[in-house]
Amino acid sequence: MTYGRAVIPALIGGLLLTALLWWAGATADALRLPGSGDQLGAERVAELQSWLAPWAYDPPAFLDAGAMVSGYVADTMGGDDRGHYAGLYTTGLQIRYGTVLVAHVLGALLLVRRLPPVRGRTAAAFLALWAWGAVAGTLALAVSAPWLIASTGHGSYRFLPQLASVIASGRQLPVAVGLVAAAATVLVARITARGAEPLPRTDVPARAARLAATAGTAVIALSVVVLSYHSAAAALQEFSPDGGFLSEPGDLLRQWLLLGAWSGPEGGPLGEWLLYRASDVLLLVVVWWALRTLPGLLTRATLPAMAAGAVCATVLGLLASQLLRIAVVQAGPQQGLLHFSAGIGNGVPAALTFGLAAGAVATTVLRLSLRGAPNAAAEAPNAAA
Repeated sequence: MTYGRAVIPALIGGLLLTALLWWAGATADALRLPGSGDQLGAERVAELQSWLAPWAYDPPAFLDAGAMVSGYVADTMGGDDRGHYAGLYTTGLQIRYGTVLVAHVLGALLLVRRLPPVRGRTAAAFLALWAWGAVAGTLALAVSAPWLIASTGHGSYRFLPQLASVIASGRQLPVAVGLVAAAATVLVARITARGAEPLPRTDVPARAARLAATAGTAVIALSVVVLSYHSAAAALQEFSPDGGFLSEPGDLLRQWLLLGAWSGPEGGPLGEWLLYRASDVLLLVVVWWALRTLPGLLTRATLPAMAAGAVCATVLGLLASQLLRIAVVQAGPQQGLLHFSAGIGNGVPAALTFGLAAGAVATTVLRLSLRGAPNAAAEAPNAAA
């Protein structure tokens, strides 16, 4: 698909995702109305606020110039700079929404161009665009975080732990509204693809596709199996330079490097431990299968397309493992759906880090395999579909 045809669905999807996030954030004020706790329950209201507050455009209560509430650090000279800090907060939200729009449009443009939702690619394109919505939300949270931290009045205090906390907040909402944006993008892309030239798939020998998928999955396994083991995770958490602005980077390192957390059974119920490990296995299976089929679905297996596809595959595997854990391990009648869905979206920063690396490795192995396969043309009928 040409860029001219792909830019329209990408732009519509990005605008819709941004508008839905803004609308959801704007409804956060409704949860503070009298009676909301009686109708929904105090616990459910608190959970919804944790979803919506990071995307709320109105400044928090401690930046209200007429309010004296906790959370605001007054000027040491006795002044009140809350107007200045409120401006920083507004700027941060503008950057957040601008970043989510730009990040989603750029990613969707690449995906729609190389993975157009036609000729059996519709489901794959929809899932990839859904995953990319979560990635765009994470990038927006990360880019805008310094302004929001500065708006609290004590941004230089434990900056890196604060940065990790801001990035971790609001991760569920892009996952939810990304479904709508992905569906709209696919629908518009199918319309714009009408009348275009046929979009053939890349012929990839099955053996080369399997080797590339295995190499890419090994990169993901480095995070899931090695770095996420409790002793390695503890070493990352405890790592810290000697004081200064970049001290205590443990939370941030874990956020961008760990796709899970695990340890041995250690005397606990073996069945429950195996169920938790099943979610990790599901993550790796989803990634391997996606990387196995991705080269054959793309119109051209370029490095950017493979890297973006690997990121989306890792996010999808992560979401699948989290849904399995919710359904099998954490399900119970005493808790609501919002309580169990609190963990949805965890690990997307690490999925971005290792997904890019996995895509680069898979592309390299794929090209080396094709270069060294003299009978590649004979194997083409067995190409990855």
